[in-house]
Amino acid sequence: MQRPGAPAPASAERTPRPREWRPQLYRKCTDTTWLFLFFLFWTGLMFITGYSVAAGATARLLFGYDSFGNVCGKKNSPVEGAPLSGQDMTLKKHVFFMNACNLEVKDVRLSSTILCVSSCPEEQLDTLEEVQLFADNNGSFLCVYSLDSINYTQNPNADSLCPSLPVPPSKSFPLFNRCVPRTPECYSSFASVLINDVDILHRILSGIMSGRDTILGLCILALALSLGMMFTFRFITTLLVQIFIALIISGLLLVCGVLWWLYYDYTHDLSIELDTERENMKCLLGFAIVSTVITAVVLSLIFVFRKRIKLTIELFQVINKAIGSSPFLLFQPLWTFAILIFFWVLWVAVLLSLGTAGAAQVIEGGQVEYQPLVGIRYMWWYHLIGLIWTSEFILTCQQMTIAGALATCYFNRNKNDPPDRPILWSLSILFCYHQGTAIKGSFLMTVTRIPRTILMYLHNALKDKQHGAWSRCMFRCCFCCFWCLDKCLRQLTQNAYTATAINGTDFCTSAQDVLKLSSKNSNHFTSVNCFGDFIIFLGKVLVVCFTVFGGLMAFNYNRVLQVWAIPLLLVAFFAYLVAHCFLSVFETVLDALLLCFAVDMETNDGSSEKPYFMDQEFLSFVKRIDKLNAARAQGEESSLRNEEGTELQAVV
Repeated sequence: MQRPGAPAPASAERTPRPREWRPQLYRKCTDTTWLFLFFLFWTGLMFITGYSVAAGATARLLFGYDSFGNVCGKKNSPVEGAPLSGQDMTLKKHVFFMNACNLEVKDVRLSSTILCVSSCPEEQLDTLEEVQLFADNNGSFLCVYSLDSINYTQNPNADSLCPSLPVPPSKSFPLFNRCVPRTPECYSSFASVLINDVDILHRILSGIMSGRDTILGLCILALALSLGMMFTFRFITTLLVQIFIALIISGLLLVCGVLWWLYYDYTHDLSIELDTERENMKCLLGFAIVSTVITAVVLSLIFVFRKRIKLTIELFQVINKAIGSSPFLLFQPLWTFAILIFFWVLWVAVLLSLGTAGAAQVIEGGQVEYQPLVGIRYMWWYHLIGLIWTSEFILTCQQMTIAGALATCYFNRNKNDPPDRPILWSLSILFCYHQGTAIKGSFLMTVTRIPRTILMYLHNALKDKQHGAWSRCMFRCCFCCFWCLDKCLRQLTQNAYTATAINGTDFCTSAQDVLKLSSKNSNHFTSVNCFGDFIIFLGKVLVVCFTVFGGLMAFNYNRVLQVWAIPLLLVAFFAYLVAHCFLSVFETVLDALLLCFAVDMETNDGSSEKPYFMDQEFLSFVKRIDKLNAARAQGEESSLRNEEGTELQAVV
């Protein structure tokens, strides 16, 4: 027994004192090292941007260029050693392939000579006389520039200087302003080389450019749907919930049915002989299977939670009341969306410049080809990491701003006198103290996404090679593991951001505090949080469903002319990202509200000395959730007792 006044034992001195929550009372700069690392990383991005502008030629990719180094539709500078370079192609905006029906790739370059022409031949030309007549009538010269149109039929080398006969009919298609053959047999060869056999970067850019108008329209549709869903959640009622669930069910069934119908239509189409149609058919089968699985899972979850509609309305009424203390939170996604759009446009522009960064090299016949510069591949990967990390950082800033504003309003004793400008206050706290924490959390999410991107790249690179069921199973297991890790870390980081906004601690300390606090209040976090996040997730699903449905209807009109799998995936990704950007306001408010409630319960006891910060409406809602969980647990226990009692009864 220790004597009074005696020193404490050594073990007691070494026992760490539990750290206390001090909401909104203490601030210091957190994770400053990561702020310096992010600055160094963006210094590298700025170098890549300057390098791409200096070494790249985006016009070559956007407008196309001929075999002699001339960009179509532009006035060009001469290349030393290439006599046919440096021509004025202002009136010649279309790219024409002299051997469009038999394109081949030899040593990473096309075997056909490419020219800039003023118009594409819309009718088939069977003889050189018809080629000459087409040049005289339309001013579009389909032979090499050094050969005058008068000599088309007289020059003995006309066979090698003019296009292969017959010249197929073609039309200008927004696939980098190329003259696309219209006959199925020629287009099959043309598409298989220019779409399937080229570099994956150019396939992605090709898909974006060929459907740029449709993609832009679908992105605007996704934006409008996201705004509609945000205001639906803001003024939600019983009727709106029922309409909302009915729209989700109909949207899922509609998209799933249309995908299977299009796949059936492709398989029974007599013209299914082109490589583009085969590629679209494979993608449709994959989309249909994935959509069927998602539809089955979501409909099952809706059936399980069907009896909680009343709780849904009460939950969103509590969330909307919290948003009502700072109504400008609903406009927070607008500036986030504007910054993301600006960054994405800049990122795509740099990507286009990197795709054309090459040194002009003169080869046989005075033709010019562009050799990729050393290190371009590594720059692409660095640029891709910059896209993911910076996008995550921008979204993280939105989450921390919303969490900080909500915490400022929550931990305010005088509810009748809310703090002035909580959003600006939260922004100032973020940029003065916690940028390093936002960077560290966004980097953690980037690290989980990079392996998934590499696995996807390897899967696409090896899909044409023979590999067994074991390797395919390993790929799928890795995808599932990284997906689960991404979801768990996203929830942890989001709560860590809120803890940082509340207590001013660094990322790791905040994550530890959240884990300890959530373990004590697991009944509140699991039941309320999961159910609220599920309803918000349904809103994102609704936006993606109707955007993808519009994309299916729009892209199906050009089923012969393009592989629209990449544009459709891009539209679906953009729709989900926009929906997440807007609807995550409610998700962040819900998570922050529950964490503030847990901190409130941890630091106060409801007495006159330590009253709760929460209002009575929120407290009564949480109590009803507790009673519901207790009643469900008691019902399961009583049913278990009845089963045990029945087994022990004596048989008379």
